[in-house]
Amino acid sequence: MSRNFGYIRVSTDQQKLNRQVETLKQFVDKKYIYSDKASGKDMEREGFQNMLKAIRENDTLYIKSINRLGRNKQQIKEYLE
Repeated sequence: MSRNFGYIRVSTDQQKLNRQVETLKQFVDKKYIYSDKASGKDMEREGFQNMLKAIRENDTLYIKSINRLGRNKQQIKEYLE
């Protein structure tokens, strides 16, 4: 059975996650939304890594924008394959 997951990220503590959360809640149960307040250059972010551990083949990942996953598109592709 497939599940819907969400991932949100802001770069600094001064930024708010609320807008991204509200967008993803249309598609994803809040308990399956993972988040980080960290730079996109580091792929070892806690929320991102926890999401990768939970998600399985045939699950769907919702994000507001590809740059929420990271800065380097090649690196993002490698993590998601």
